[in-house]
Amino acid sequence: MSPRTVPTDDRARRGRLAKARQFAEAADTVLALADDLGDVLDAYATMCIHSGIASADVVCAATLGVRSRGESHTEAVTLLRQVDRDLAKHLDVLLGIKTQAGYGHEPITSERAVRAGRAMAALLTAAERA
Repeated sequence: MSPRTVPTDDRARRGRLAKARQFAEAADTVLALADDLGDVLDAYATMCIHSGIASADVVCAATLGVRSRGESHTEAVTLLRQVDRDLAKHLDVLLGIKTQAGYGHEPITSERAVRAGRAMAALLTAAERA
């Protein structure tokens, strides 16, 4: 099954890149202002996830002229895989953390937060280059 997509022009691409940057800055701010990092890892990871999703949209828009519009974010991974398999793996890492960080009752581990930060950085770098 191919992912559902929506055509994406330069204006939409720039808007998604602005959001990717905003979420990344918010993630950095959450860490910088925390008295105890353990208390903010879920918020940090959630910001990383949103930045990564927006960054993936930018990469797909710049390369394919479309972004994912599916009901499942896994469709975005499928679409991004058409552009770059390594970037798709980074997005998959973020989506694998999303439920626990955003909706679960148990906090994520510091290791998962580090992985989220690395994945976000890789995707944002690619989006900025796209």
